[in-house]
Order: sequence, then C-alpha cells, then structure tokens
Amino acid sequence: MGAYQYLLDWHLKWYIDNHPDASEPSAGAEPTSPLVKGGLKGGLGSPDNIVGDTDASSTPSPDTENEPSAGATPTSPLESREAGRARGEHKGGSNSPNNTGVEPPDGEPQESPRLDAKNLERRADPAPRRTSSLARSSGPQGGKRKTTPDPFLKARGGVPAIFQSPAGGWRLTTAERKRILLANIYGVDIDAQAVEVTKLSLLLKVLEGESDESLQQQTRLKMERALPDLAGNIKCGNSLIGSDFYEGQMELLDDETMYRVNAFDWDEAFPQVFPPLSRVKRDGQGGTKGGISSGFDAVIGNPPYVRQEMLGEYKDYFKTHYQTYAGTADLYTYFIERGVALLKQGGRFGYIVANKWMRANYGKALRAWMKTQAIEEITDFGDLPVFIGATTYPCILVISKDEPQETFTATTVDTLDFTDLCEHVSGISFTMKREGLDDGGWALVDSKQQDLLLKLRAKGIPLGDYVEGKIYRGVLTGLNKAFVIDNATKDKLVDIDPKSADILKPFLAGRDIKRYEPLVTDKWLIFTRRGIDINAYPAIKEYLEQFKTKLTPKPKGWKGEKWPGRKPGSYKWYEIQDSIDYWREFEKPKIMLPDITLRGNFTYDPGNHFYSVNTTYIISTSDLDLLGLLNSNLIDFFYRNITSSYRGGYLRYIFQYMVTIPIVDTANALTTLVERMLDLHKRLAEAHTSHDKKLLQQQIALTDREIDRLVYDLYELTDEEIRIVEKG
Repeated sequence: MGAYQYLLDWHLKWYIDNHPDASEPSAGAEPTSPLVKGGLKGGLGSPDNIVGDTDASSTPSPDTENEPSAGATPTSPLESREAGRARGEHKGGSNSPNNTGVEPPDGEPQESPRLDAKNLERRADPAPRRTSSLARSSGPQGGKRKTTPDPFLKARGGVPAIFQSPAGGWRLTTAERKRILLANIYGVDIDAQAVEVTKLSLLLKVLEGESDESLQQQTRLKMERALPDLAGNIKCGNSLIGSDFYEGQMELLDDETMYRVNAFDWDEAFPQVFPPLSRVKRDGQGGTKGGISSGFDAVIGNPPYVRQEMLGEYKDYFKTHYQTYAGTADLYTYFIERGVALLKQGGRFGYIVANKWMRANYGKALRAWMKTQAIEEITDFGDLPVFIGATTYPCILVISKDEPQETFTATTVDTLDFTDLCEHVSGISFTMKREGLDDGGWALVDSKQQDLLLKLRAKGIPLGDYVEGKIYRGVLTGLNKAFVIDNATKDKLVDIDPKSADILKPFLAGRDIKRYEPLVTDKWLIFTRRGIDINAYPAIKEYLEQFKTKLTPKPKGWKGEKWPGRKPGSYKWYEIQDSIDYWREFEKPKIMLPDITLRGNFTYDPGNHFYSVNTTYIISTSDLDLLGLLNSNLIDFFYRNITSSYRGGYLRYIFQYMVTIPIVDTANALTTLVERMLDLHKRLAEAHTSHDKKLLQQQIALTDREIDRLVYDLYELTDEEIRIVEKG
C-alpha cells in the first residue's frame, strides 16, 4: 500500500466510523466498503494547489483494478510493492472496515452502496498535478438503498445505481460514477495544463471497464451525455493566494504578473462547498454562519517542494496572511496551514510533506501553530527512499478540525520491507503527549522516551550556557583549493620566506576528527584573515595570485554574466571569505567535532593550534569531563532524539540543537577515565602488532562502558531508563 493510499484509507475509515449510516450493512451482511476493498489505488497526488474530494464511489472491474490511470506519475516503492494484488485493505482491529465484498443472495433484496447527498464528504488535495491520484480516489461509500439482484427490473421507476456485469458481480453505473464525481471531487492547480490532464484522467476513470455495449445498455434508460462537465470541480488558480494580493497595486501589475500569480478565491470558486450563508472572512480558520458548516470534510495531498529562494514576490503576502510564516520556510509550510483552514468543523486533513519542519529553524512558527491544532497522527519515514529517484525525507501528517487533544499517534518507519503500510504502522505506532513537544524541535518518541528526554533537560543546563556560548564553526575560506595546501607546498613557501610560517596553520577536515583520537593532518591553511597586510608575506601573495580571478569578491550590483569569483563581501581578494573574529579560539585548548557523523565524534586538542574546515565545530574549553559526557551513550541518545538522521543513518550536528544538550555538574568524576581514553587511543594509533592493538581495543571498550555507567549515575537514571537508552 502506497503513502497516498494510506492517507485515503485513513480518511475513509474516519468517515465510516463517524457516519455509521453511510456504511451500515443490511441485516445479516458483513460490514463492507468497496472503496476500502479496492477502489483506491495510490492516493491523492502532489498539490500545487488544493483539491476537494467528497465521498468518491466507483468499483473497478477485476481486470482493470490494478492498472494505473492515464497521466499517472512515478510511484513510490510503497506503491509499487502493491502491484498485482488487491490494494486498499485497511486491516488491524475491530474498527477497521471489512474487506470482503458482499454478493447479494439470489432473490433477496440487498443494500447497494450509494452515496446520498446528505452524506457527502468533500475532500481537498492541493493540486491535482499528479493526475492519477484523483482518478484513483473513486470508490463507493456512504448511504444505502434497497435494490433487487436484477437492478434493471428495479429500475422501472428510475435509474439504478448498480448493475450486474456480464462477467458476474456488481458494478456502479456510469451515471452513478458521474454523480459521485461531480458531488465529491474538487481540485485546483496553478498549472492550466495540469488541470486539463486531471479532467481527462477523471473522465477516463468514469469510463473505466466500460464498453460500447455496456454504455448503450445504461444510457438507454435515460437520455444524457455519457461524460460529465468538470469545469465546476477542477479549476485553475493559486490556492495559496487570494485576489486581495492585487489590492492597492492593480495599476502596477502587468498582464504577465497577473497570469503568473493567478490569484484564487475558494469561496467564490466553490459555492457548493462554501455556500453564501456560511461565508465569513476566512482568516485561516473555517467558519460557520446560520448553522451551515463551511468547508471540506477532508483535505488530502502532497504539496510541492519549492524552496524559499523562489518565493520572493509572495513573501510579503504570506507574512500577512499566514501564522506559520518564516522568511526561510519552504512553500509546503503554507500549504499545511491553508489545507487545515479549508476544512469544515470536524473535518480531516492529511498531507505527505518533508519532515524538516519538525526540527528546522523555519519550522518554529509552524510547530507553534500546530500545537494549537488537533493533531491526529504523524508518521515519519526518516531518510527512507519512499519516492523513487528523490531524496525527500517524507512524513504523513494528519490533523482534524477539532479541539486539540492531549495526545496523538506517532510512528517512525525505519524500513520499506512490508506489504501493507496500514498494517505496519498499526503494529509500531505509539502515543505521544502534546505537552512534551519541545519548541526548539519535535522528536517522535514514545511517552517513556519523551519523559526521559524531559528528565534529562531538567537535570542539566544547556551546553550553550555551560560553555558561555563558546561554540564556533570552522573556517569558511570561500575557495579551499586556494587556501588549503599540502606539506610540500607549505615547506616550499616557508623556504622562500620563513615569515610565511606565521600564517600557515595545521588544518583539519571533518573526516580527520574522530572520537577520542589524537589529531593528525598533512594539510595547512593559509590564514589570511581580515585586515592582514599581504605585502608582509610576499611568498603567500605570489602563490595566491594564480587564483585571483576565482578569489575576487563579486561587486555589488553586478549585472553581467555569471561571476567567476566568490560571493559579495567586504573582504579583499586574498583574504579568507568570512571574518572569523573568534580566530584566537583555535589557538587554545578545545573540544573538536565534525558536523556529519554516525555518532558523536568528539576529541580534544590540548593547544596545538589546529584550525578546521567549516564542516566542523570547536568548543573552547579544557574541560575533559565535558568531553566524556559528549561522547557518552546517554548524550548520543539525547541528540538522536532531538534532530533528524540522514541517508545512511548519519547525524548532523547543528548549532541550534547542540546548544540544548543538557550538561550536569560532574565534580570531576570523569576526568581520570577520559584521560585514560585519550591515552589509550594515542597508544592504539602508535601500536604495530595486531596483538597490541587488540589489547588496547579491549581496554578502550571497558573504559567506555565505565564512563557510560558513571554518566547514568550522574543523571540519576533508573534501570528502566538505562534500558531505554541502551536499546535506542
């Protein structure tokens, strides 16, 4: 089952659970939902705008059930695993819809699946650009009515909703499919071509499995066109921006800008969803007036991934219209807020989006807003390749338009090796407390882990405060090829001019920094910091001259072709790009670490004046107990649970998260053990025989475990909490 399928089934199950009259079986029949059984194939697709779909209904024929509709986009591994078998089964628990179709016994009246107007559930998906998604969303559900095994006999007084196909089994009539489509599915996309392709895909779905003979057989009962007009359902526009974008600047906007912005007003475009009596000023919240509920029952989709650099002309509008605004936020941030705003009271929202909002700085406003919403479920896929050919770090987010609850369901998926996503999620999901969500970044962990993280925060003080803010980035040169040299070049420059040695610094890359290991490098940094007199170092100046074109900063207001040099700035061509005002901290005792690593790799420089690349950090301190804490299992556990992992299980140490690591007063309890670890690693680097190396590695492992044991004691962990850390 694909991620889109999962969203659709989730919303379908919710609707059935909350509208018992829409799926109640006849006496003696098992509960069934043809939509759950096989009508949904892949779920709603990528929204550049938002699509509303209500209770869709069509039962695919057995021979077409597994075929993608026209315009289908590449599927994810979650979807491709489902090929060749029935999809859409929603298992696991007594509340799940039964997946067995009910065949009517001969001669007995049965309940045929029909969606009556009173049971409509309008769904919205931002942008039907992945056109197959809307076509896949059709399947019967809803109210019921009596029919006989031979619908055509029953139809003497009207048009039937189902008929028996020549191959046996019951199928929705084309007229019923048309009715369901027009009453239930709505879409908006900023791309006019995508809108037309979507309409075609949906129309093909109406005709799926039909032949000329079957169409004639059905339409003879009522003279009408075979295909519906979808102009009122699928529209072109910018689902995030209303016509108020133009206020006060109509005379300043040319036709091209108007066409590009393509403002869209939901209330006016879909009066059947936002009826006039219910219209109120939509300030990000759905409204009701006169007892009529306004909005969609469900909003489902996969917003586009558009980086903030591409949003320049819209940022002022987003800033004044969206509570979730952040200057560096990706576009999907606003799709989330808009999607929830389009819901009616009690409606449900489900998106597939990047998981970066949970921890990124730009997600702070979104997280604060979301804590005021009724979160139902968050399913995080981490770095799994859910979408073939794209690294998206996706998650599934489900929110309801209700009062916020104290808890919600969370899941962290760590494998794609399963046959049914619903079943897999059901087996590994856990409950999270809303109050335990940290404003600095959200971690999806169960309640026990959540309580432990809160305890650790309470026990210590943030690392940033502990070291008085002395955490610094490595050096950003702007062109390492020019400023980073090898031993031979360094020796040559010193031979030409011995004074060159004054600004040549031993230089470390991230890969040179390893846990407790001594620092060794064969690279040197030409450290021409801001304000240096380059003429005092003639050999260095002559060497850098060969890179002058690539080193020259881009002039302000440059309008020519692509600039061959470095970014604009108030630095000379021969100077390091960034000011590095804290450069003296590199020449003091310090803890060093790479920013990308499989686990915490902290080591110590006692004062050998090592400088490092900008993909590293230094912590200006000689506190060896701090080094032991940072390298411990407990702190590694803490950091893993407050930040994201990357492809291959890598962690990235980021300043905003590092400064929150809780540090306790150790009273020098770890100093001796940490000194031993540093010495053992130094001896290991110098060992020659395999026997000596093995003995040293055994001592290192024993000392490491002893440090971990003392750290657990310092943070006053219980045996159960230790097991949580060790398991993690």
